[in-house]
Amino acid sequence: MTAAGIARVAVVGTGVIGAGWAAHFLAHGLDVAAADPAPGAEERLRADVAAHWPAVSRLGLAPGASPDRLTFTADPAAAAAGADFVQENGPEREDLKQALFAELDAAARPGVPLASSTSGLAATAIARGCARHPERVLVAHPFNPAHLIPLVEVVPGERTDEETTLRALALYTATGKKPIRLRQELPGHVANRLQAALWREAYSLVDRGVATVRDIDTAVAHGPGLRWALLGPLANQHLSGGPGGLAHVLEHLGPPTEAWWRDLGDPSLTPALVAKLVAGVEEELAGLPHDELVARRDALLHLLLTAKADSDLP
Repeated sequence: MTAAGIARVAVVGTGVIGAGWAAHFLAHGLDVAAADPAPGAEERLRADVAAHWPAVSRLGLAPGASPDRLTFTADPAAAAAGADFVQENGPEREDLKQALFAELDAAARPGVPLASSTSGLAATAIARGCARHPERVLVAHPFNPAHLIPLVEVVPGERTDEETTLRALALYTATGKKPIRLRQELPGHVANRLQAALWREAYSLVDRGVATVRDIDTAVAHGPGLRWALLGPLANQHLSGGPGGLAHVLEHLGPPTEAWWRDLGDPSLTPALVAKLVAGVEEELAGLPHDELVARRDALLHLLLTAKADSDLP
C-alpha cells in the first residue's frame, strides 16, 4: 500500500475529469484501473494522460510513478473489483449515477470507498442505487483541471460511515490534494455555489449593459482574483481591515455590503443573454485556440502552485 493504505484506484468514466484523476493518481505512484464503455475511450485517455504527464512531472512524481501503471477496461465492475478505492466520473444525472453505483457496489470488495466526482448531486441520492453497502458512498468533487487544482470537496451522505470519509480524506491528503469536509449536503456543494453567486451577478451586469464580458473578466482576473489565489475571500477581507481585521471591516462596511446585496441582479439565461455572453467570450479571446489557452493557463497554474507550496500561507 502506497498512499493512505491504498495501492490501486479505479477511475470510472474517463472524460476530462476522469483523465485528470487518472494522471493525478498515477503521478503519486498508484496503480490506476480505468473504465469507460464509450468507443475510443482508451485511446483518448492514454493520450490525455500523456498530455498531462509533463505538468504533473513538474509538480513532482512519487517513487515508481509511471503512465505504464494504467490499465483499461470497458467494464466499470471489472475495474472496481480489484480496486482499493473507486473514483467515479460518470454523467451528471442522478438516475445514471444510481445505476452505475449499483454495479460498483456489487463488484467492489466490502470496505472499498465509492467516491463520486459529481459537481452537484448528493451522496444520499446516489447511494440509493447501492443494495449492499450504501455506507461506503460519498461525494469527492475535484476542480478542473483535476490533475493540477488541489481542492477536493468531500461530502458524506446520510448513511456514509465515518471510516469511509476518513479514508477518502487520507487518500486525497496523501496525494497532495487539499480536501475540505462539508457538514451538510447542498446542491453544488460549496465552491460551485460560490462560483454561481459570482456568475449570477456577472451575467446580470452583462444583461443590464453595465459592463462587457471582457470588462468583468478583467475586473476579476486583475483584481480580487489575484488575491483569492493566495488567500480566501474571508482572510483577504480580514487583511483589508488593517490592525482591526475583519471586525473593523464588518463594522464599517457591513451596512453598505448589505445594501449591495439588496441591489444584486436576478438574471434569467434567456437566449438573448446566452448569445450575448458567448459572443463576449469569443470577442475577448479573439480566436485563441482552446488547446493553446489551456496550455498557457496550466503553465501559470504550475508556477502559482509551486510558489504556494513554498509559502506558509493557510
